[in-house]
Amino acid sequence: MLLWFESNGSHRHRRVTLPDHAADAARRTLRASLAARRRGVSPGARARAAHLVAHHAERALHLKAGWRVALYAALPAELDATPLIELARARGCHIYLPRIDRARRARGMRFLKMTGALKRNRLGIDEPDNPERIGARWLDVVFLPLVGFDRHGLRLGTGGGFYDRAFAFRRFRQTWHAPRLVGLAYAFQEVARIAPAAHDVRMDAVITDEGIIRCTTG
Repeated sequence: MLLWFESNGSHRHRRVTLPDHAADAARRTLRASLAARRRGVSPGARARAAHLVAHHAERALHLKAGWRVALYAALPAELDATPLIELARARGCHIYLPRIDRARRARGMRFLKMTGALKRNRLGIDEPDNPERIGARWLDVVFLPLVGFDRHGLRLGTGGGFYDRAFAFRRFRQTWHAPRLVGLAYAFQEVARIAPAAHDVRMDAVITDEGIIRCTTG
């Protein structure tokens, strides 16, 4: 991971490479700060933001019947995806939720159809408990939770790396970037710049309570 800045010296600009651990430490600090602010959102403000995000998603994406849409069962501090799940269901979309691989070493993520009862995993996340799954490559739209983001599509998650591994194939495509990856966030979770890491998979857009942000690739 590289960070760089330009010197103010009169003779020339200078690029400085910081060691990986310095950038990792910066990410951890930023993650902790944003996560604390996210935990401070009141239940009423969280509910309002969730409905606004669903409204903006409907206007921007025009969800269509038959689309294969991945969402998530939100943890208490995350932006609630329930209104968007209800909207996608009303539009006739096929809804999938992620399930974390039970094997700790695999650290993988699979997407299972949202049918029947949900079971809570060891991380406290509700997951589908059925055999009907889909490969990540065949989803049309994926809505992701996040801790922080920037307008270059970089996403700061909780640090597990599950989404980056699930969609790593997107980093090697030149033209076709399906499925679309769309983050869901409060507007205050936007930061000016997140230092990129080699494993990062960039998002196409982020929808906040204030509207939609279409990301660039930097």
